[in-house]
Amino acid sequence: MVSGKVRGLFGISLLAVAAISAAADLPTFKLEMKDGVLNPARIAVPAGQKIKIEIHNLGQSAAEFESVQLRKEKVLAPGAQSFVVIAPLQPGEYKFFDDFHTQAQGVIVAK
Repeated sequence: MVSGKVRGLFGISLLAVAAISAAADLPTFKLEMKDGVLNPARIAVPAGQKIKIEIHNLGQSAAEFESVQLRKEKVLAPGAQSFVVIAPLQPGEYKFFDDFHTQAQGVIVAK
């Protein structure tokens, strides 16, 4: 019984490592969020290719990367960084915003 649980945990660990490794190989784009300001507010990415967006919250308050169109959201504490992986996109524009600072609006442009 114990060995089954250990095997299960080991398998989950391997999947997590594989997912992180795969994300490391993706085209990566950086986004800085700082108290309602997005830099850049427009991110050009290749269409038809999975991508990674590294998000850094440089502000003094929490920030949330959110895109309804892409069905992605990521909350970051002040000073935190994380990333989201986005499935291959069709050419077009995909809006995102900081849910904690509604004036902060951005767009991902897939070409």
